Amino acid sequence: MAKILLVDDDEASCDMLKRRLESRRYQVILAADGMQGVALAKSESPDLILMDFSLPLLDGWAATQQIRAASETAAVPIIGLTAHAFAGDRQKAIDAGCNDYDTKPVDFPRLLKKIEKWIRKGIA
Repeated sequence: MAKILLVDDDEASCDMLKRRLESRRYQVILAADGMQGVALAKSESPDLILMDFSLPLLDGWAATQQIRAASETAAVPIIGLTAHAFAGDRQKAIDAGCNDYDTKPVDFPRLLKKIEKWIRKGIA
């Protein structure tokens, strides 16, 4: 069972994504802020991280950079998520260290395809 770390401070969004991912047999770990996300990325060894960018304590941009900078988490695929989709945000996410990017509200079938693609790449 693949393990996904979901870093998001929106409880409703987390609940919806967690339930839908668990119904697809993924194990989901939740982090409510960027600092907790970095710590759980290191301690839980997830197969993939879903990273919101608007987070308390440490935003998703900085959290992603810290995850990339740590040797134990540098190769974990990260999909950036944001409700504030502006021109250039996809490139900004990639530049911060994300492997992929998606918008909120989440289009679950589209996000699931991205998750499956990156988990397959990580396992291969």
